[in-house]
Amino acid sequence: MDLIGLLKSQFLCHLVFCYVFIASGLIVNAIQLCTLVLWPINKQLFRKINGRLCYCISSQLVMLLEWWSGTECTIYTDPRSSPHYGKENAIVVLNHKFEIDFLCGWSLAERLGILGNSKVLAKKELAYVPIIGWMWYFVEMIFCTRKWEQDRQTVAKSLLHLRDYPENYLFLIHCEGTRFTEKKHQISMQVAQAKGLPSLKHHLLPRTKGFAITVKCLRDVVPAVYDCTLNFRNNENPTLLGVLNGKKYHADCYVRRIPMEDIPEDEEKCSAWLHKLYQEKDAFQEEYYRTGVFPETPWVPPRRPWALVNWLFWASLLLYPFFQFLVSMVSSGSSVTLASLVLIFCMASMGVRWMIGVTEIDKGSAYGNIDNKQKQTD
Repeated sequence: MDLIGLLKSQFLCHLVFCYVFIASGLIVNAIQLCTLVLWPINKQLFRKINGRLCYCISSQLVMLLEWWSGTECTIYTDPRSSPHYGKENAIVVLNHKFEIDFLCGWSLAERLGILGNSKVLAKKELAYVPIIGWMWYFVEMIFCTRKWEQDRQTVAKSLLHLRDYPENYLFLIHCEGTRFTEKKHQISMQVAQAKGLPSLKHHLLPRTKGFAITVKCLRDVVPAVYDCTLNFRNNENPTLLGVLNGKKYHADCYVRRIPMEDIPEDEEKCSAWLHKLYQEKDAFQEEYYRTGVFPETPWVPPRRPWALVNWLFWASLLLYPFFQFLVSMVSSGSSVTLASLVLIFCMASMGVRWMIGVTEIDKGSAYGNIDNKQKQTD
């Protein structure tokens, strides 16, 4: 390991990133709370301000991916579609297999200039995660309980609120409902067999109702669906901990722009269309494993400096008082003070591990498991 690689793997570096992220995140959350007074006065101004505040937090994770680990994502797409990216609203359908697939999606949104306004259909539990979950509340993320009878009205109502959103956004939906594992895949294919649907090799059976209601509610204001199929070269198994340690990954993503008018309005036909889409995604993955490339033309959107500039701003604002605090504690010489410092470091270490653990596949949702005692339905 070279000197830079050794430096990137050190816990003190991780502690600095964690401290800047947590301290700046809590400051941003507090500012977001203050902006609530704007909602009844000027809703669109509230949305624009919170989009920028959201960027202050989410771009720090993008900075780790792009500038710290140096991970690059090559887009394979039709050159006629690329001028639309970042210039329109879109529903993004992304496979859900890797621990950092969400981060690659954020990286793409950052390079297209719309990271702050990115949306996602996420499980309700994430709304209670400090900083990111709280941030999402203020930018009108859509949360669901994964119980369709409860979600039908609440999700539709939230989606309808996005129809007058003042800026372009990407709305991400993982139609598989949970991250891919071999156990979940086996159960999912049993469901597919029982329903007479074709088996998938690299994906779980898509859950169509969330997609159908999203398309129905946003049809007139979202001109296209972006079908995204993500993979990593050389059988890499990317993790957030690896990114934090400065490990460079090599992502490839096949993006197809599908005009909204090509998607049926009828719910049953829309469901059938989505199943066909996932059969095509499965074929693209199989071809990638065979050849190492996706179809269409490779394209790497240029990396923008603003994620790095944002992190440097927060670091310059927050690190001086932090180190001043550490020096004062060490120089005091008090055994109680030093013990408190050790306790703080231990708690910080556990905090870093907990935040990383949220993204780990083996710590993920039991949604889709037979042990969950819920049958997988559309």
